[in-house]
Amino acid sequence: MPRIFDNIDRALLPALTNTISQCLRADFCAGYFNLRGWKHIDQYVERWSGDDDRRCRLLVGMQTMPADELRQTLALGGSDDGIDNPQAIRLKRKAAEEFRKQLTLGAPTNEDEAGLRRLAQQLRSGKLVVKLHLSYPLHAKLYLLFRDDYNNPIIGYLGSSNLTMAGLAGQGELNIDVLDGDACEKLAAWF
Repeated sequence: MPRIFDNIDRALLPALTNTISQCLRADFCAGYFNLRGWKHIDQYVERWSGDDDRRCRLLVGMQTMPADELRQTLALGGSDDGIDNPQAIRLKRKAAEEFRKQLTLGAPTNEDEAGLRRLAQQLRSGKLVVKLHLSYPLHAKLYLLFRDDYNNPIIGYLGSSNLTMAGLAGQGELNIDVLDGDACEKLAAWF
């Protein structure tokens, strides 16, 4: 039976950090990514070399806020003809601006600043590779952790927790661990 992580009785963050501490690499997919929240995971990614099989790949999905998405869906004459290059460039700039805004919220602590510096270094060294999913709004949350274990080489966490401090430990969420080998292989193929 899978364990349930609701951040009330059982938080996702301790399970995720315990698992990642024993892993060789990770693939994460989240609708939202909080730069300051990365400091709760960065120490485990720091141990990896940044080679293809020793890094964390992060796919960030949402570019629109839910209210904006609803407005677009309900707009008269709206169509979904896919995405073109100018739209992709606009969405990338918008995402960069949202990340910039995260840096200006509140008074950063010394711990926040140190975490952001580690994040920047991990991006430069290839230990963390972040991609923005632009084909369509992606709201999936998936954490795949790969380890050198013959019987259980991939452990997954699937649910509602974004890669933010609130999503990993602060607010009510619903996640499960996925230990079934076939299911983990299928999730890795989806990623």
